[in-house]
Amino acid sequence: MTLADFLDRIAADDGIAADFAAICDTGGRLQGTASAERGFVLMEERLAMLGAVRKEPVAYAGWHCRDARLIDVATGRDLACAPLLGAASTPAEGLVLDSMDCGRGVPGDFSGAAGRAVLARHEYPFSAGTVHRRVKLAAAQEAGAAAFLIVQPEPGIGPVSGSSGRAGGVGIPAMGISAEAGALLAEGRKVRVTLLGEDHPATTPTLVLDLPGRGEQRVVLSAHLDGHPLGESAIDNATGLAAALCLARAAAPVVAGCARGLTVCIFGAEEWALAGSKAWLAQLAPSRRAAMAVNINLDSIAGGPSLTALTSGFAMLGPFMQDAAAKIGRTLRTHQPLMTNSDHANFAACGIPAARLIAGFDEPGSALRYLLTAADRRAIVPMDQLRTATVTAGAMLWEALNAPDEVMQRLRAAS
Repeated sequence: MTLADFLDRIAADDGIAADFAAICDTGGRLQGTASAERGFVLMEERLAMLGAVRKEPVAYAGWHCRDARLIDVATGRDLACAPLLGAASTPAEGLVLDSMDCGRGVPGDFSGAAGRAVLARHEYPFSAGTVHRRVKLAAAQEAGAAAFLIVQPEPGIGPVSGSSGRAGGVGIPAMGISAEAGALLAEGRKVRVTLLGEDHPATTPTLVLDLPGRGEQRVVLSAHLDGHPLGESAIDNATGLAAALCLARAAAPVVAGCARGLTVCIFGAEEWALAGSKAWLAQLAPSRRAAMAVNINLDSIAGGPSLTALTSGFAMLGPFMQDAAAKIGRTLRTHQPLMTNSDHANFAACGIPAARLIAGFDEPGSALRYLLTAADRRAIVPMDQLRTATVTAGAMLWEALNAPDEVMQRLRAAS
């Protein structure tokens, strides 16, 4: 089979739209909920049509929220909020605190925050200069803040979600809030913060479909299933899941003749500070990790007009992927410094060349600004973007499956 034949199979696959819709139908897929369970059942059924699927569960620090409320004390008004996953609890009666606007909320902005409920701004997450919410939360906690409120900047969207990264450790109550709530509290108000959560041991499935090639090496194609409860987790990451299924269908009949095999991994607990893939990689035999030639991680690949490869510090990986895209007339952006914003980062930490494919990088006006909100629903995903991104990813996958060993070995060089 030629590259053109392989890509024709991908382009002609009508299943991608049906898969995308079915994944969105399962809901937001918050890890530990029935919605996520439905998603894993669906993905296992789809992958099992192509070969034997192994279920390799791993542990992560689970957490369940029983109540989360934010009240403006002066008016008694409930303000729209969403607890950050794993955040520390308040006393049962809540905490009455003065709010304090700390602007962007980067380290250094929290002077005078001790004992207050501090506000920080949620940033478009996919830009080179973005300061991640967990960095802001850590800075607020270090400054002695009693609670942390991260503000969704766009009105009419509701609160933003996300992970606290606490994983059962020390922390402070933390919530995402809406732009409207942020505008009110920026004036300096007295609020009652109530967040009642329970830490507990938990496991997440990892679905693994292994399709051998001629050699021992594997190309790992990954996507995460878990999401957030506010919407359908459509961009993040029904797009990556649907593309992974499409690429696996195209590769399954031909991979036995390729230089290396294909391993498809569907991870959970990605939204919990990448806990699922980290634990899965840690429990593998060293020989199994050593056989991984490259990781292509599909996460939020539609919703913006361009596709970018985040290449995790591997100097030769960007040109390799750009050359593959250029063979089919596609332009691919690259960003070389490591960004720890998806499962590729855990592969890179193991010395495995790894890239995240993502739409909308450095495009803050794209639909990716709706990630982690109730607006992340299927209606904002143009199907032509998803198809185009999947074909482009297919060109990279084909090259990774068939490139000479010496080419793949060079990818391990870091900058």
